[in-house]
Amino acid sequence: MRIGAFCVLLCLAGLAEQRTPVPAAGSARRGGQLVVAERSAPRSFNPVVITDNPSKTVLERINSDLIHINRKTFKTEAALAKSWTASQDGREYTIKLRPGLKFSDGHALTADDVVFTFQVYLDEKLGAPQRDLLIVAGKPIGVRKVDDLTIVVSLAEPYAVADRMFDGIAILPRHVLAEPYAAGTLSKQWSLSAAPASIVGTGPFRVSQVVPGERVVLERNPHYWKRDGRGEALPYLDQLVFLAVPSTDTQWLRFTSGELDIMSGATAEQFASLPPGRYAAADLGPGLEYNFLFFNQSDGQTGPLAARQAWFRQENFRHAISAAIDREAIVKLVYRGRGEPLWGPVTSGNAAWRNGSIPRLPRSVERARQLLRDAGFTWRQDGALVDRTETPVEFNIIVSSSRPERNQMATLIQNDLASIGIRVTVSQLEFGAFVARVTRTRDFDACINGIANVDADPNPEVNVWLSSGTLHLWNPGQAKPATPWEAEIDRLMRGQMTAPTVADRKRMFDKVQALLAEHEPMIFLASPHILVAAKPTLGNFQPAVLPHYALWNVDELYWRAASRD
Repeated sequence: MRIGAFCVLLCLAGLAEQRTPVPAAGSARRGGQLVVAERSAPRSFNPVVITDNPSKTVLERINSDLIHINRKTFKTEAALAKSWTASQDGREYTIKLRPGLKFSDGHALTADDVVFTFQVYLDEKLGAPQRDLLIVAGKPIGVRKVDDLTIVVSLAEPYAVADRMFDGIAILPRHVLAEPYAAGTLSKQWSLSAAPASIVGTGPFRVSQVVPGERVVLERNPHYWKRDGRGEALPYLDQLVFLAVPSTDTQWLRFTSGELDIMSGATAEQFASLPPGRYAAADLGPGLEYNFLFFNQSDGQTGPLAARQAWFRQENFRHAISAAIDREAIVKLVYRGRGEPLWGPVTSGNAAWRNGSIPRLPRSVERARQLLRDAGFTWRQDGALVDRTETPVEFNIIVSSSRPERNQMATLIQNDLASIGIRVTVSQLEFGAFVARVTRTRDFDACINGIANVDADPNPEVNVWLSSGTLHLWNPGQAKPATPWEAEIDRLMRGQMTAPTVADRKRMFDKVQALLAEHEPMIFLASPHILVAAKPTLGNFQPAVLPHYALWNVDELYWRAASRD
């Protein structure tokens, strides 16, 4: 599909009006609250600084974007923008805002707020995680105001999926944040101690109450822009309550006892135990989440960790670890068969972008041993693996205590690696401490983590695959690529963003997946099925394979006239 044809389709998509389902007559009632759980409380209400999923889940309920990716259909749809059109050369997009938009404090939203928003996200000093998504052909996008309801976005080169870049970009209130931005204090705004009324957004809900470490209560935003097919204002619910419940087991107990209304991300064992007919439950099959093991290869480490990094940076060492891991056992024992083994970051749930030629090598202890021999490792008489200096090969894997399935993976890997003479210890960390170790202090040997893609398209993951990205987890924020293959991934990821055809983009992203398989900076493990359950009286419950699996259409959810219990 050439750019000209793509632009025509994009314009048509932008003009399409999205309508929400209308509740069956007499079955719906307005009001009530929905109670859900996250594994930790949000760390901030500031969309410019947060990167963790629990914070994102809350922020996505109190903010809206210009153009939204429907989590059910994967298609873009109008949100704060009522339409958008592309220039003939594909380098300019004219975006029209809906008239009468307001922030949650009642203040009008205009093009000035949109221009301010992109100024903030593109400010290098702030280091917003969204910034990488707004760089096209190595240059930041330009955003200018035409009138109060019109902006023009300029790109250095035609961008294959320009409309998708606006999903997840919360529009910021200039009247609230312009002063702290000018003073250099914007990143400190909207902390958990901020007055709820001071936190201003455009989403279906606004902050009502914060009990640090325990709960966040959101209330209906009376100024929300969206209406249903009958013209009635959304959302239907009066309150959305997020409880901080670190343990999945505890979340399950609270769900089955009636305290929680939705269980998103149930384990396979929990899902199998659901009494038939008592809940609205769905196994949606493979989602877009991929779990992986990676080693700390970041620069600037000292002491014993720096010495262990000499192992971690050897490709044959990483290949040997990968060969020794039994992925099929992970799927069988951790996911009870409700999952799939992975050798790359794209799951079968995203077949359009998956490189089907990536080798899917079965576990082989002998192959692992040969790779270690080739790298200069040997074994002592007691079977322990040692390096050239006779140092025993031992390392620690950190996991988040809020994700028991990843702890189970770590235990299985611990046993797998014992078969090749490597002693592994596992440390479970509270979620906040885990995030701090991985993203800030970099004080760890190895880690099991996971990423749940918010879009089927590869572009939202540029922050993971670009060597300069803050989520390039094995060695983040590189001033220049540490290896030639990382430089090649940088070139391919940037190239596919502006490639003229979908086929060209697919070819480039296939090469990215092939390079990841060849060098294994991440050792991909498995992807779980999306397992979701809710109380049967919850209307418009339509779980999706893109996160948030159950709350993506929270503005449409309602309680039927029958008791919610």
